[in-house]
Amino acid sequence: MQSIDPLNLTERENYKLLIGSIIPRPIAFVTTLSHEAVLNGAPFSYFNIVSSDPPLISLSIQRFGGKAKDTARNMKTRGEFVVHIVDEDNVHQVNMTAAKLPTDQSEVQLAGLTPVDSVKVTVPGIAEAKIRMECVVEHALEFGGHGKNGCDFIIGRVVQFHIQDHIYENGRIDPVGLKAVSRLAGHHYAKIGDIFEIERPE
Repeated sequence: MQSIDPLNLTERENYKLLIGSIIPRPIAFVTTLSHEAVLNGAPFSYFNIVSSDPPLISLSIQRFGGKAKDTARNMKTRGEFVVHIVDEDNVHQVNMTAAKLPTDQSEVQLAGLTPVDSVKVTVPGIAEAKIRMECVVEHALEFGGHGKNGCDFIIGRVVQFHIQDHIYENGRIDPVGLKAVSRLAGHHYAKIGDIFEIERPE
């Protein structure tokens, strides 16, 4: 077994070990509005649940050269965003939004995604997602990375859920119908695959 000190590795080497180990990772497609009201959209796989009471989710948005990405900057400026669960039916369009565009251009428009009005926030969502969550920023933290890149760590409070009828019944979501995809390392993604059940001990 290899035993490796991360302090002896470059950022890229640590990155490869992390994304190759922590799999699969759910993918959030996040929409935000810029100061000029341009609809920004980007996928993030450093994404998870923080709490169910209150309903909180987290996003870690990596910086490059110490500079915040448009998504993080928009979140902190407006205090609102929308998270969508990426699935087999929209993953190719969502992947297009990872392209680096000028701030005044919309990735949502580039990918041919359909904006849809939100109920409780001013940021639109996209119609192609089976699940979307309107969120407000609860906490925004900045972490440094040995004087290098660092990240913006955002905790958002979900203020409205939107779930397509065909995957929702009696308060539960059908994972097969959702067809969520997850991020692995490199250019690799994974589907849900086989589902099995194990009961928790009393």
